[in-house]
Parts: sequence; C-alpha cells; structure tokens
Amino acid sequence: MTDALPPRGCQAAEPAEDSYFRKGCNPLAETGRSKLQNQRAVLNQQILRAVRMRAGAENLLRATTNNKVREQVLLELSFVNSDLQILKEELEGLNISVEVYQNTEETFSIPLVPLGLKETKEVDFTLPLKDFILEHYSEDSSEYEDEIADLMDLRQACRTPSRDEAGIEMLISYFLQLGYVENRFFPPTRHMGILFTWYDSFTGVPVCQQNLLLEKASILFNIGALYTQIGTRCNRQTQNGLENAVDAFQRAAGVLNYLKETFTHTPSYDMSPAMLNVLVKMMLAQAQECAFEQMSLPGIRNEFFTLVKMTQETAKVGEVYMMVNTAMTQEPVKENIPYSWSKLVQIKSDHYKALAHYFIATILCDHELQSSDDEDQQEKALSQLYDYMPEGLMALTVLKDKVQRKQLGKAHLRKAVVYHEEALRVCGLCKKLRNIDVLQEVLTAAHKRSLLKYAQQEKEDDFLSLIQTPDILPKTEHKVETITPQFSKVKVKDFFHRLGPLSVFSAKQRWTAPRTIRFHCEAGELGFSLKGGSPVQIYCLDPACSAASVGLKEGDYIVSVGGVDCKWLGVNEVLEKFKSVGEQPIEFEVISCQDTTASMHSKSATYSVGMQKTYSLICLAMEEDKIDQTKKAPLKLPFLSWGTKNRQKAASTLCLPSAVAGSSQTKKKLSPFALLNTESSLY
Repeated sequence: MTDALPPRGCQAAEPAEDSYFRKGCNPLAETGRSKLQNQRAVLNQQILRAVRMRAGAENLLRATTNNKVREQVLLELSFVNSDLQILKEELEGLNISVEVYQNTEETFSIPLVPLGLKETKEVDFTLPLKDFILEHYSEDSSEYEDEIADLMDLRQACRTPSRDEAGIEMLISYFLQLGYVENRFFPPTRHMGILFTWYDSFTGVPVCQQNLLLEKASILFNIGALYTQIGTRCNRQTQNGLENAVDAFQRAAGVLNYLKETFTHTPSYDMSPAMLNVLVKMMLAQAQECAFEQMSLPGIRNEFFTLVKMTQETAKVGEVYMMVNTAMTQEPVKENIPYSWSKLVQIKSDHYKALAHYFIATILCDHELQSSDDEDQQEKALSQLYDYMPEGLMALTVLKDKVQRKQLGKAHLRKAVVYHEEALRVCGLCKKLRNIDVLQEVLTAAHKRSLLKYAQQEKEDDFLSLIQTPDILPKTEHKVETITPQFSKVKVKDFFHRLGPLSVFSAKQRWTAPRTIRFHCEAGELGFSLKGGSPVQIYCLDPACSAASVGLKEGDYIVSVGGVDCKWLGVNEVLEKFKSVGEQPIEFEVISCQDTTASMHSKSATYSVGMQKTYSLICLAMEEDKIDQTKKAPLKLPFLSWGTKNRQKAASTLCLPSAVAGSSQTKKKLSPFALLNTESSLY
C-alpha cells in the first residue's frame, strides 16, 4: 500500500532585470516589499520624533521643581509612552508581513520568516574625503570627484538591492569597498565628521555614529536579511527551489553568525549578540524545515522504513523550532522579538511534533509483521525511534502483537491530536497569524487527518488500555550548518586606486608633501640605489652625491618622475624612466614618512540593555570634559570593535534623518488552496 503527496507545481518565471540601473539595484520596483520598506522608513521617523519628545520631557522633569509643571510633563510623558508603544506594535506588524516576501506560486506550505532590510539616511562623502585627500595626501582633490561620486552611487544603490544573487554581490562589493575607504580615509587619530545613521530593524530607534564600523556591520546585517528574502522567495514546489532555499537560509545564518563573532558591542538591538544568536537559530531551523520539505516533495510512501525515516526527520524539525522558541523567550531579546514570530515558531514546533507522532502511529496501525519481512531490521528500526519503550512493552513484542501495536498507535494518534489542537489554539491567539490563510489550512488539514486516522481504529475501551506515549528521538540525514561568507569570491577594485598602494598610502601613515628633486648624474652614477616594490624607495644614499645635496633623504619614496605618476611602478620601470632622460637633468618627486601622533579615544554610541523599555538610548550628552581630572575615569569598550578589543571611550550621538515619503501598504493574503486528500496522502 503506497500513499503519496503529489508534486506541488512548477518553477515560476523570473522577472526581467532592468538594465538601466546598477546591476543588483532595483529602486523603481513597485512591489509589496518596496512599499513595506517605505512604511518602515516612515515609522522609523515617527519613532525618532517620539524619542526626542520623550528625552526633552525627561530633561524638563529633572530640571523643574514646579509641581504644576511636573504634572503637565508627567502627562506628556504618559502620552509619548503610549504613542511609542503603538508605533512599536505597528513596526512589529511590518516585521511579520511575510506575505510580500513569499513566492508568488500557490503553495500548500507554512510561510517562512524573512528579515527586513535596515534603513539608513543618505551620507555625503564629498567634502570630508576631498579635504582629507588635499590635507593628508597633498593631491588635487578635484581630480577624485568621479571616484567619490562612484562611492556615493554604490552606497545609494545598496539601499534598494534586488532580491537575487546580483543584489547580494552588490552589497558585498560595497562592504569590501568600505575596507579600502576605512584604510584610506579614516585615521585612528581623529574622526572624519561623517555621520552614519541606521535604524534598528525591530525597534525603529536610530543610531548615529561617526564610526565607519557601524556602516560595515549594518551592511552585513542587510546581506543576511537579503539572503532570508531570497530563501522565502524560492519556489518550494520544486526540488531546485527547495535546494536554493536551504542554501539561502544557511548562508543567511553564516553571515549573521559572522557579524556576531566579528563585531562586538553593537549599538542597536537587531545586531546585539543575543538577538543575532536567535536569528541564526531561526534561519537554521527554516533551512531544516526546507530540507524536510525537499524529502517529502515527491510524496511519502506508506512503507515501514520510509515512515521510520520521516518520523525522525519530522521530529528533528520540531526539536529545532522548540529550541528557537526557547531562545526567543529569554531576556534581553524577549521584548523586541515580534510577538507573531515567537508564536509562529511555537506553532511550527507543535505542528512538526504532531506529524512525527502521526507517522509513527501509521507505522503501528498499518503495518503487521509478515513472514517475509526482516524481523531484526524492523525491531532495530522501531527501537531506535524511542529513548525508552513504555513499561511492559518491547519492540519485537509490539511488532508481533496486534493488540499492543494498536494500543501504542492510538496513543501516538492522541498525542498528535493534542499537538495539532495546541498549534491551532496558538494560531488563533495571534491576529497577524489568523490572517494568513494558508497557515490555517495546513494546520486544519493535518488536524483532520489525525482525527480521521484515529476514528478508523477499532472501537475499544481506551480507559482500560491507556499507554503513556513515549517521546520520539529526533534524527536527520540532512544536517544544516552555517555557511561562512566567502567575500573573496567577489572581486572589487579600490575606487581610490590612483592614490597609490594601500600598504603605503593609508590614513594610518602620515607623509610630507611631495618634494621636487632635480639633479645631474655624475659620471653616469645616480648616487643611490632603489629597492622595494610599488612605490620604490631610496636606498644606500651617498651623502656626497648631488641628489642628497638638493634634499633627497634615505628612505624617501618616489611618487613621480618627470611629472608622470609612478606610485605603482617597480624598480626596473623607474630606472628605465631615469635612463630615458638622457643627458638632461633628472627631475622627480619624493615623499618622506612622518612620525604618527598618539591616537585619541573615539567617541561612539554604547549598547544599552534598557533601550527596549525606555527608548531613551539616543539623547546622551558627551560630558567627558566635565569629569574631574583628579578622578580616574574607568575605561570602556566601544560599541563596535573590528576583530580585536580596544579601550576607546564611548558616548552617544543622534542625527535627525531627512523625511521619507511613505506609501500605504496593500494588504496581501496568501491564496487558499484545496486541502490534501486524507485518503491518498500522509503529508
């Protein structure tokens, strides 16, 4: 007897890319996702205004001693708090708006949860970078306007990435480009005055930093978020689509885990270690769910060993979702995780546990041990499903005894019905989940199937044959793991390549302005040697030579010969240029290294555990100058560290973002589908 789940459809056609914009960017796509992001931007701005009002009211409350004024301020604070709570609930509603991220094909599958992209404010690099090029590198900054424009265009494009591999590649290219920019223009001695503003994905609270590491961390978060959107968009009715979904969620987990391990003391809750830990677990759980769907896509045969395998696989999915649910209910992430997410994870845990009990009940109710069956193999397979057998039962006895097999099978069916009813009850408690039609249909169909299976069993006195249902041991042959991002696969050229080799021409090293050296060779001898790669360096300088007499020093770097830039030339190429001069005087420009000054402490926002309760994180004053010089201020870690820890002091700043025009969200429900035939399918 073979029951199968029929295939669920075919691959949807991919929309054509718009070649007018940068590859990987699609800013004019009038999709549900773009409208959702616009709504998020509007909510972020409203939350910012409410936070500023709250901070001002709190400051006034601390400053005034007038009772009447205090009463008015307390009333205002009460209003602002309630307004913030409403805005937070609206933002939570957007976070669970999973419909716009799903595949457009009709499917009979529980929706997956994607992450929304972090919103940011526009940044103008022009003046700070041009000033730095002129001051630090002593070059005409007007010649680098195109490079600065390319950098700003790339950042702007990263605000609206396309939901595909091209969008991922574009975000990675900007992340790698930031590495060059950081080394070129962000010295450890001072800030550049460039403010980066990013909004928390869950709370909407803005964080404004002069630290480029905030930009890097936020781009990494968006790379992981985009992978989740790619995963939810995959067509889960095809094997190829499910494979891509598993891969996307594993890569999303890898990027978020890399962010957690690489950047420490993050300023917003969506990038805090505790929150990232939960998100990594959730992405791996969704990858495990897609792996199970991949196995069940061709249909689940009603055969003993097939059902044993599917029982353990389903129990594994239920277990990983239970672990995610446990992590979501812990502090400090409990208050910021969207309520709908935690309920959906709980529903999936109960749903897949119920399926596991349904599958094992089918084994016990539909399969009798025949003389042609391998008795030892079936006994071993059944015993491996349990940590322990119920008291008085043995695996071989259950297989041979029809009464015991029926009793244990009905016990599993009762357990399945209990889990199904709990999943339906939790779904009914959440307004957002109640509006997802396909979720209700899947849960209802599974519940009816278990009830029908239970009703088909022989009528007997259950009170005289109650058996304690044993727990099922989860096991999988398709273990999912995080996939570490391979940034090296994306080739990026430094926009500011013309400044010279990064190992020499960086913000960490200070150089003198170029000096012109003009001299004549004496008897065909230069009076010095050259060494190194690009650029070449003066070596073994003869103090008595004519070049030394006009200002050439040991260790100088040659940056141009005869007015031609040679920062990227080697020793042989520079010597060829010297020889090409002939009898004329040799003229070239050199620079000398200066001693670097002691680095100052950077001032950056610190991560506050209380933000989700008060929303007052942002408006802190920088009061370091007010600290009594006789007191030793304790050293603090900054909000964000790249790899290694440091001892930079921290303070928090805020920048008001520009207005973002939003558009109303079109409510989109998943279409209902026909229930599975309970007589011809197991799942």
